[in-house]
Amino acid sequence: MGQQINRAIFGLLTSGTALALPGLAMADQPQEWQLNFQDAATPVAESMHSFHDMLLVIIIAISVFVAGLLGYVMFRYRAGANPNPSRTAHNTLIEVLWTVLPIMILVVIAIPSFRLLYFGDKAVDAQMTIKVQGYQWYWAYTYPDAGDLTIESRIAARTEAEATEGKIRLLSTDNPLVIPVDTTVRVLLTSDNVIHSWMVPSFGVQKYTTPGHTNETWFKVEKTGTYYGQCNQICGSDHAFMPVEIKVVTKEEYAAWIAQQKAQAGIPADTAATTVASAHPAVAPAN
Repeated sequence: MGQQINRAIFGLLTSGTALALPGLAMADQPQEWQLNFQDAATPVAESMHSFHDMLLVIIIAISVFVAGLLGYVMFRYRAGANPNPSRTAHNTLIEVLWTVLPIMILVVIAIPSFRLLYFGDKAVDAQMTIKVQGYQWYWAYTYPDAGDLTIESRIAARTEAEATEGKIRLLSTDNPLVIPVDTTVRVLLTSDNVIHSWMVPSFGVQKYTTPGHTNETWFKVEKTGTYYGQCNQICGSDHAFMPVEIKVVTKEEYAAWIAQQKAQAGIPADTAATTVASAHPAVAPAN
C-alpha cells in the first residue's frame, strides 16, 4: 500500500514533465534525452524504483520545509521589522528537535535501504547459473548447466553506419546473452584483466568484475524482450565499446537455443568446458 501511494505521488510530481516531453516515456531501452529510469523488468529493479520514489517524496518535503522556513525567517526578522533582534543563544527544545528529527528520517530511509541491499545480494533457490567474465573489451558468458557452453559477446555497431536494421549503435552485440523468462538466474562475475562493471539498468543490476575475485548477483526477468546495458567502469581505451545485450525468451525458445548452440559446439549432453567459437578474433589487452 505504501509503495502504491509513493508511486502515485511520484506520478503527480512528474506528470508535467511527461506531458511537456512525451518523447521521454520510460522504456526497456535508453531513449534520447531520457530523464527517468528504464522500465523495471525484475523484482529488484521494481524495489529500487519504489525506494527512489519514497526518497523523492522525502527530499521534496524537506526541501519545501527548509525553503519555506528560510523565507519566513528572512521576512519576519528582517532589519526593518525587527530593529532590536533577540540575543538568545540557546533553545533546548529546538536543539533536541533538530537532532532527533533527522535521526528519525535517516532511520526511515535506512530500513528499506538495507532490505533492498540484502534482497539484491544473492539469489535464493536459483534455477540456473550464468558466469560472466570481463575482458578488454568484451564479455564472455558461460552456461554451467549446459555443459559449460561459453559465448563471447562483442560490440556489433560502433558507428551509425554499422547500425544496420535491428542493431543499435554502441549497444548491440554479435552474440547476446540469452536467458529464459520467469527464471531465477544466479550470476557469478569475475574478470580476466582489469576491473569492469556489468550493468543492466532494467534489471537493477550493476556489479564489478574483479580479477581474482568472484562477485554474485541475481535477477528474474518477468517479460520477454531485448535489454541493454554497458560496462560502467573505465577499463581502458575501448571502455565505451563494451555493451551488454540480453535477449529474454520463453522457456521453450531457450531450450531450443541451448540445444542448437550445444550442437554447433559439439557438446554432448554430459560434456563440459567447450567454447563456442567467436566470429571475431580476441582483442589483445592494451600495453
